[in-house]
Amino acid sequence: MTPSEPRAPRQREPMFNVPGVIIIVIALMLLIYAAGLLLSNQGEADLIKRFAFEPGRLTYFFAPETMRSVIAGLQTQGRQGGDEAALAQFLIGSGRLQPWTFLTYAFLHGSWLHVGSNCLWLLVFGAPVARRFGAARFLLLLAVTAIAGASMHYAFNATSIAPVIGASAAVAGAMGAAVRFVFQPGGLSPQSGYVPALSLGEVMRSSSALSFLVVWFVVNLVTGVGSGALAISSGPIAWQAHIGGLLAGLLLFNLFDRPQTELQPSLARAPEQAHPES
Repeated sequence: MTPSEPRAPRQREPMFNVPGVIIIVIALMLLIYAAGLLLSNQGEADLIKRFAFEPGRLTYFFAPETMRSVIAGLQTQGRQGGDEAALAQFLIGSGRLQPWTFLTYAFLHGSWLHVGSNCLWLLVFGAPVARRFGAARFLLLLAVTAIAGASMHYAFNATSIAPVIGASAAVAGAMGAAVRFVFQPGGLSPQSGYVPALSLGEVMRSSSALSFLVVWFVVNLVTGVGSGALAISSGPIAWQAHIGGLLAGLLLFNLFDRPQTELQPSLARAPEQAHPES
């Protein structure tokens, strides 16, 4: 470079390359949980009744006699059973269907640890998926996988009176979608350009992707089934919902993925703008 030749401006890389939609979703979950702490006990109970996913209420809507039998059975089990029966009656209420709870349950959390862990995993696995899908498609993915998680939980717990809360199913959906491309070379780098997604068959033949899925399922089953014995959680963990979310993200990936012609300009950088990563 000669002294008279102008120096090209140096491009600065952001310290944290996090898509805005991830920041918005995380902020929303944290704000909702923080606002819930300001509610009275009755206010908190009403919030859960109105926005948590309650399998028993859904069953009551379609088969009220089934749930009446469940509640009657609880009332014969002494004081604890009577308390559970009263809780079931409160949560079921008039038995009116509340379809929005298939989504809204994902915004409620039981503790700072609960919401914090979901935010962390969403940041790790959701960021590359959000960059690839774009904000609108990513939000649709979270909605669909949240619904899939609630549906899977209901399939195994139709008469449960325990309300389901938490974004874990949607976060698992982002993990399932991420499996389809992050184990490819450059899959985690926003500067790598278009990364072809693995087919489902290729996922099963990829040692990295398959190992991740096996470990995830084992950890999910251990923490879910053995949460009480291992003192992992003070309440039951909706592990079936996690599986439903992950499978939905993994299997429905192509419905949300953008065409290569759209991904190339949004993910790739021109060679002169690229910088080494440390």
